[in-house]
Order: sequence, then C-alpha cells, then structure tokens
Amino acid sequence: MPIHSGWLSPDGQTREDTRLVSLGALTPTSPVATRSGVLPGSPTGIYRISGFTLYSAVTGTMTATVYPGRAVIQGTDTQGAYPVALTDTIPLTFADGDAQYDRIDLVVLRVYDDVYDSSGRTEAAVEIVKGTPAATPAVPATPSLALPLYKVAVAKATSAGNGGIIWSSALTDLRTPTVAVGGIPPVTTSTAAGSYPGQYQDLNGQLQRWNGTAWTNYPVLPTWQNWTPTWTTSTGSATPAFGNATVACRYVQFGTTVHLNFAITFGSTTTYGTSPTTSDQWRFSLPVTAAATRSTVGFAELAANTATNRITARVSLPTTGAIELIVSSGQPTAVAVTNTGSVDALTPWTWASTHTIFGTATYEAATAA
Repeated sequence: MPIHSGWLSPDGQTREDTRLVSLGALTPTSPVATRSGVLPGSPTGIYRISGFTLYSAVTGTMTATVYPGRAVIQGTDTQGAYPVALTDTIPLTFADGDAQYDRIDLVVLRVYDDVYDSSGRTEAAVEIVKGTPAATPAVPATPSLALPLYKVAVAKATSAGNGGIIWSSALTDLRTPTVAVGGIPPVTTSTAAGSYPGQYQDLNGQLQRWNGTAWTNYPVLPTWQNWTPTWTTSTGSATPAFGNATVACRYVQFGTTVHLNFAITFGSTTTYGTSPTTSDQWRFSLPVTAAATRSTVGFAELAANTATNRITARVSLPTTGAIELIVSSGQPTAVAVTNTGSVDALTPWTWASTHTIFGTATYEAATAA
C-alpha cells in the first residue's frame, strides 16, 4: 500500500502515547491537540501545497489521480494526532452522474482506527464521499477522523461515455496547511481561529497576526488622517482665527517618522490678529509632538495672487509642538515683498481672503506610533 500512517502498530509503546508526545510541537488547537492539515510545500517552491493534489489530464473521464503528500489528522484530545504519508499516486473513480440532478462529492483523507471506531480497519485511505443528487446539491458531511481535500461537482447525466467530469471547473480545493508551532501556514481563507496571541499566518501574500480574537494584517499599516492645526502666534498676542477658511491638513506616522501636508485658503471671515506686529510670528500646531526642534523640516508656497505674488517659505520647528514659516525666497516677479522673516499677519504681505498657504514637511516624532 502506498499510503502510510504512523503509530498504528499495536506492538511496543502505546499508540496514544506516541501520537500525543511526538506531534506536540505542531500547530496547537488545545494544550494537547494539533491542527489537522496537509504539510505545505512543492518541489520548486511555486505552489502553496502540492501534497494530495487531485488532477486529471484526461478529458472525458470519471477518473482522477491523487498525488503524494504528507498530512496530520487530529482525533480527540486523548486519542492524539495521526501522521499520514502518501508515497505513490492513487487513482479515484467517481460514480456516474444522476439522471436528473447534479451532486457534489467530497474527497477526503481518512484514518480508520478500530480501537476507536470499531471499523475492523487499522489504516489510512483516500476516499470519495458521494454526495446526494439534488436541485441544489449540498456538500456531504466530512466523516469522523478525516481531512477534506476537494469538492468535486458531478453534473447530471455525467459519464465516461457522455463527456465525463469537466475537471478544469469541477474541482474546489479544500486542503488546509499545518506547520510546526511558530511556523507561518500559507492559507487561502481565514476562517479558522488562531491558536494563541502572536501566531502568524500568510493569507494570499498578506502576513497576519492573531491578537486573541481576530486575525489582523501585520504590520499594521498606518493611514493618512485629517488634522486641523491650532493657529497661534509666538508671542501669544494678536491671535488669528480661521473663520470660514478652507483648511485641508493631512498626516501619516510610520514609527517615529511623520509626514504631513497642509493646504489653507483664507476666507472672508478669517481674522489675522488684532493690532499685529512683525514679532507675532504665526504658529500652526503639529498633529504629533516632535522629538526635537529643527530649523528646516519642509517647504511651503505662499500666494497672495496666484499670477503674481508668490513666495517660498521654509517650514521650521521652533518648538516641539508647532511649525513656523520662514520667508526664504523672493517672488518670481522680482517684486519686493513688504516684510521678510517669519510669516505673520504682515509678512511677507498683509494677508487677505483667497490668499493661500500650501506646504509639506517630514519630522521625527517624540514617540513611535
């Protein structure tokens, strides 16, 4: 027989002892139970699972071939887990289709253990569980101590003399992987709960971590968020207010790195501070506290008239909680600005409705996300 199951010999060490102890390092489902599944891998590393592949290269037939592989099938906690190996191909022949209705058959890897099931058999087998023909056919139940491998759709009136099973569309792969504890099983669905917080799995190329209640993508990728800065001045005097200004500010934090961009268009009810002076430098609060002050973390464009009055400003961190804008260029029109230095209500010009500030910055946060 090309199919083998370990620890079924009745001689020597008890079979339960050997099954329970030797497989304790596989993926757990309880303190003493192991996750059933097919061991992943393929000769070239291309496929997630190649063990127990069901395939037919012949069109118009009812027969397919199951290819070699290894698997583990868990019984009850006290019964232990059965390691199974198929070392040669096995042909499976499906019954002809019903005259009136379609049906779904189930291909399983099954262990028989007479000590527990009184079957009179002590072996492992690859079997077809024939489904019931129906207008809406259902998948037959998985037998006890069996591992589902494939669903096979058998259309009504299907036979070798009538076109056979359309293998390219009839098969649904149900094989699930199992790996050693700490390993990362490659899965195509994520219906099974994790075994312990900190367990990982690869879901179609996305690494996931079990947090105790659900699988979550790992690493947790940060997303861009909105933030509205508080608008103040360095002196605390001549405090401005956005009013009906359009404020579109966004940021994202990766670890201790913060990227932000901002777009402000002043409106008709925006106020720029009562009796301002050129000492009342504007400050815009940060979305995340910075690790340290910095002279330059980005740049901004200031515009009083998009056609003529434009200037570049350097984004500075004079404190760990806010940015200031420092005029750092002349205008492309070569027209002199009223004031230079830190931007405020009078610098580089007297601000008014429809004037804009667009900018971006990157800085180090005081704490990681």
